[in-house]
Amino acid sequence: MIHAHFDPTVRQNLAVAAVDAKIRKDLSWQEIADVTGLSVAFVTAAVLGQHPLPADAADAVAELLGLGADDAMALQAIPSRGSIPGGIPTDPTIYRFYEMLQVYGTTLKALIHEQFGDGIISAINFKLDVEKVADPDGGERAVITLDGKYLPTKPF
Repeated sequence: MIHAHFDPTVRQNLAVAAVDAKIRKDLSWQEIADVTGLSVAFVTAAVLGQHPLPADAADAVAELLGLGADDAMALQAIPSRGSIPGGIPTDPTIYRFYEMLQVYGTTLKALIHEQFGDGIISAINFKLDVEKVADPDGGERAVITLDGKYLPTKPF
């Protein structure tokens, strides 16, 4: 049976325990994702409380991290998504994304609507990738790909 959490602290507490185990075992997010057969972005989001994992993936993650059966079940429940507490984020990395959307949000909206019409980009039928690339001017750059299905608004 499919279950859902409505108290975000359930998954927040599980995320803390999972990250502690990840650190203790010196694992990367990719190593955790590898035991599931799912993408590193999806598994990371799930472990951090934003997605449910399929039963086999939840069991594999729980076993790898040394979590209990109750934790494996909690990883399968639909979480209360988008539950970062406190409104405007204060973590510098997360805040930069907030800032990017403050600066480019209306531009993204205008370009998407011009190319696709009225609608939204799905965050459910969605893929995320983060890639580290060399900067020709020196240093490194982060290439972040947000790949969501376009869902047109339908009059009814």
